[in-house]
Amino acid sequence: MSVLVAPVVMLGMFWVVPTGLGLLDGPRPPGWDALRRAWPLLAAPGALALWLPRSGISTALAAVYALATLALALQAPARLFLTRSLGARETAVLTALVAPSVAGLALVAERAAYPLFGFDLELLALTVPHFHFAGFAAALVAGLACRASDGPTARFAALSVPAGTLLVLVGYFVDDWAELAGAVVLTAGMAAVAVLTLRERRELAADPLTRALLAVSALVLVATMALALSWALGEATGLPHPSLTWMAATHGLGNALGFAVCALLARRRLRAARTAPRHPDARATRPAPRRPHPTSHHHRRTEIPA
Repeated sequence: MSVLVAPVVMLGMFWVVPTGLGLLDGPRPPGWDALRRAWPLLAAPGALALWLPRSGISTALAAVYALATLALALQAPARLFLTRSLGARETAVLTALVAPSVAGLALVAERAAYPLFGFDLELLALTVPHFHFAGFAAALVAGLACRASDGPTARFAALSVPAGTLLVLVGYFVDDWAELAGAVVLTAGMAAVAVLTLRERRELAADPLTRALLAVSALVLVATMALALSWALGEATGLPHPSLTWMAATHGLGNALGFAVCALLARRRLRAARTAPRHPDARATRPAPRRPHPTSHHHRRTEIPA
């Protein structure tokens, strides 16, 4: 499974997190820009830890990345102090800022071969990509969708995605039925994100590439969340369901590449189009016609002999 998980985690570490941070607007606490610019450098030790055997060295490298995720999580209360808001959009953004710290803690425990809170190492390994994509990317995209549309669907998405993520995390400690409840809430929120994404495609995206990226992210999201819901249902009821390895190869890769990457690329293009300077009207840039010289035949006075 590490052959599947490690590249996906590296994608989340090196590209998804800094790209997502670059898309956020609003007040930026002190150290925000420096942390975002240094993020790939801070992620490098964590990425290296993924490929080393479990040991003290890989644990120490993972701890470096975990400290970076903790620094990002501390941006959440700092941003809350500046915005003084716990509205739907800000709730989603704050969830996104905190989520990677769960992944960082799980990575340290897994590299140390320590069954944190009694979880086996395989589940800890899958927690790392889960909280980069279902935690950070999904909550961030829900918040960005809420910025584009302030209707009830947007507010529902921005609140239910963080709530579902939290309930799934709580379900790890309670039982499979609690995890199923979290999966239901999270799936409903992600379905709302898919609806909003298709609405953005229709109303905001002008060029074919952006429209295609938004369409892929919405359709893949529906498929991958259906898989997640079927897995949680099978775990709770004992019905046949995919294995964790199969889920990593389908749900995990689909969420990473089909949803998160496409959604962030599309929103980066939308942002660039929104902030690009408008071209002046062509008529304003067209050179003015030359005025004829007074001595030309048009202005030459005709003298009538007396």
